[in-house]
Amino acid sequence: MNLVHKIESWGDNHHPMVLDVTRIALGVFLLLKGLAFMENSAYLQDMIESQKVAVISPGLLMTLVYYVTFAHLVGGALIAMGTLTRFACIIQIPIVLAAVFLTDFFQSPINTLAWPSIVALALLVLFTIIGSGPLSLDRFLSKWNSE
Repeated sequence: MNLVHKIESWGDNHHPMVLDVTRIALGVFLLLKGLAFMENSAYLQDMIESQKVAVISPGLLMTLVYYVTFAHLVGGALIAMGTLTRFACIIQIPIVLAAVFLTDFFQSPINTLAWPSIVALALLVLFTIIGSGPLSLDRFLSKWNSE
């Protein structure tokens, strides 16, 4: 059995119900973030442009804005429903990791804007490891198909 299967079986066996509620809350949070970015894409565009890490062409900038918005909308919905949870978390991790650095956390550790991103990042890593859990669409469909 390879490492991925070992992690998956460990996650399936050690999954309290409170983690499912936390997963659903994380998914709803990311979905609402995606809706907020869709409603005000200029804010996200300004946030990305304000970083002087690299020169970004207007086409690449809009691609990043659409990618972040789409990934939050679809990934948040998938995480909340509990289907393709690991895949959705892996797609979200680079975005949320960038959000931690975009809020200038390391310049001011008391920055209140950074904490939701840090908590979301920790939860995304957790759910990448343990998966969706018993209260999920994946589990429901697997039980439904086995009957």
